[in-house]
Amino acid sequence: MPARDYALTLSPIDQNLVLGRFASATTEDVGRAVAAAHEAHRGWRNTAPAHRCHILRRVAALIEERVYDIAAAVALEVGKNRMEALGEVQETADFFSIYCDDFERQQGFDHMLPDDPLPAFRSHNRSVMKPYGVWAVITPFNYPFALAGGPVAAALVTGNTVVLKGSEETPWAGHLLADCLHDAGVPPGVFNHLCGPGETVGAALAGHPQVGGITFTGSREVGVELLSRCIAGAHACPCIAEMGGKNAVIVAAGADLDRAATGITRSAFGMGGQKCSALSRVYVDASVANALVQKIVAQVSAISIGDPTDRKHWLGPVISAQARDNYQRYIAELQSAGARLHCGGRVLTDGALSRGFYCAPTVAEVDLAHRLWGREMFVPIVLLARVPDKESGMSLANGLPFGLTAGFYGAEADIPWFLENIEAGVTYVNRPQGATTGAWPGYQPFGGWKGSGSTGKAIASFYYLAQYLREQSQTVVE
Repeated sequence: MPARDYALTLSPIDQNLVLGRFASATTEDVGRAVAAAHEAHRGWRNTAPAHRCHILRRVAALIEERVYDIAAAVALEVGKNRMEALGEVQETADFFSIYCDDFERQQGFDHMLPDDPLPAFRSHNRSVMKPYGVWAVITPFNYPFALAGGPVAAALVTGNTVVLKGSEETPWAGHLLADCLHDAGVPPGVFNHLCGPGETVGAALAGHPQVGGITFTGSREVGVELLSRCIAGAHACPCIAEMGGKNAVIVAAGADLDRAATGITRSAFGMGGQKCSALSRVYVDASVANALVQKIVAQVSAISIGDPTDRKHWLGPVISAQARDNYQRYIAELQSAGARLHCGGRVLTDGALSRGFYCAPTVAEVDLAHRLWGREMFVPIVLLARVPDKESGMSLANGLPFGLTAGFYGAEADIPWFLENIEAGVTYVNRPQGATTGAWPGYQPFGGWKGSGSTGKAIASFYYLAQYLREQSQTVVE
């Protein structure tokens, strides 16, 4: 076996902080991981569902026992604040518990059906859902624990085995998840973890002939490519693709502007805008626009920016030098187009901030024809437009290929109108906790419409687990 390559991981908080050296997977590793998962599948599939759930609930318990240690690692690796990191790790524990509960509530997707009405025979019918086999999970950097742990839990509880390919930017989180699965007693080969570039390792995993299904979270471009690949093979296989968003909020004339400003600030700038659910577009009735902007700017000005592991700081860095450079490029584009920057618009380099990738939260007004109205930027920039009425805002909100999350602030009488017309999988109304962000397992299913999702079924919903299974109709005649 050739010598193993290791990649150095530095914290985006401070590039002088070395987090570790992590093994870089190769395409040969993909082959070995898939072979191990394929070999282990029959045993795991035939394991009694109650015992599978027992092991996976033990995973949930271990995550909860280690929640502070894992959250500290996630904060250092991603650059998210203490609240965000703790929330992500606890959310992952909840995924393991909820999916076990749901599988049992669904009776393992095994249902007896009525006998055929035959006079001379007894014809017994049954509907059984069975796992596909090896399931690939491909995840991004921004939620490296939850966006790995959620689909891993779903695939395992339904009897599939898993190969997880995490982001090369956040390998530590995947290792910590693997530790929990191993220590809970998940058998060898049932779960396998790789970390490496999507262009090589991810492509090799997605294209492997023994992979029966894929869960992918990432860009629309890559998601569409994976979907095409999944239907083009010898056997079409399912691909659960969550493909980002360009999420909008409509602020009507009758809105509570204090509540709207709080929700907008939290959703646009939480974790530096590096969420697929982050607020990117604000359409505000022109009659209240000045007052709303004033309130948003006041809230943004009060944000403490710095090392997010220090509780006094709400906002940390973006993930990498590339993300910081993207921010600078977008700001230059806006300025060259004559945009009005109400706040932000600069990289922060004072003192210790110079050792990380810190960007000032930015609220910008720019012509609606500008290309950034349609681009998922993944940095702390939100665009704002003044519209003549809520109907104009709705038309603009629905005018893009994305449809992940959306928000509304307005009068109670307008709520049914918003919910009836908005084209998004996750909707929030008059919510100060976040205009477009904040779904939690068991409370808000999370999934996108249109170009934001491939299945129309949301994470942690009533319909999610069935996607990891295929139905077999069984008829036995006596």
